[in-house]
Amino acid sequence: MHLFIIFAVLIIAYMARCQWTQNTGRWNQRWQRSLFFFLFPPLLIFMTAFALLFMGPKGTMGGLQTGCYGYILALISLAFFAIMCFKQAWQGWLSIKSVRECSLVNVGVKQVRLLNTGALFAGQIGFLKPELVLSSGLLQTLSHKHLETVLAHEQGHYYYRDTFWFFWLGWMGECTAWLPNTEALWQELLTLRELRADAHAVSYVDPLLLAESLLMVVSTSPVTSEVFCAALGSTGAKRLEERVEALLSQPQPTPKLEFTSLNWLVWTFLPLVSVVFHN
Repeated sequence: MHLFIIFAVLIIAYMARCQWTQNTGRWNQRWQRSLFFFLFPPLLIFMTAFALLFMGPKGTMGGLQTGCYGYILALISLAFFAIMCFKQAWQGWLSIKSVRECSLVNVGVKQVRLLNTGALFAGQIGFLKPELVLSSGLLQTLSHKHLETVLAHEQGHYYYRDTFWFFWLGWMGECTAWLPNTEALWQELLTLRELRADAHAVSYVDPLLLAESLLMVVSTSPVTSEVFCAALGSTGAKRLEERVEALLSQPQPTPKLEFTSLNWLVWTFLPLVSVVFHN
């Protein structure tokens, strides 16, 4: 019976991911759709594994013997989730450790970490309390006004705690990389993250100047971790056109987290109901 539950959940998770198609709707719609299709399958699988582990290797369900195979698979799945979480945390710690080796400098009223490279780079790196990292090439190349737009963009990442939330999203993505559309959904969420930070920045700076800064930074940005780093050009040139158009067009209201839009989370707890029918 446990094997049947596992098989059914995997089919639901696979079919749910297959239903996702990229759209260009309003931000709130894109955030809600992307979060649902990205998070619903891994959370459903995780809750199923947890329920099977709680029920144990022996017993009956619906008059049928459960056996130990489902219990072993659930144990392996949860161990895999834990290993991937540790891997993400270790990679993040290495990034944070390398950042803390950079010298502290004052840029205006802000204290930032100075990355000794000629490439143009600006990003928030860390977890709960990320640090702003600027490259020496950025400080030497950008004018004072352009630098203000970069700082405003990075302040948007700090305001929304992007490094914290995208650590957990990245963990979910790593655990279900075998599901369809995982990479496409991840890139969509990264793009929406940058669009949100851009929208936050244009409340304080000229959007045209920010667009110019973006063009300069994206062309030379080094490759960085997308989990612990929220950088101005982290989505690459592939989504550059969309970001520039958004900066030059009528600004859209930034999406706000509304619990009513996360009603689908209740369905991820449905596998726990099966514990009641286990004897």
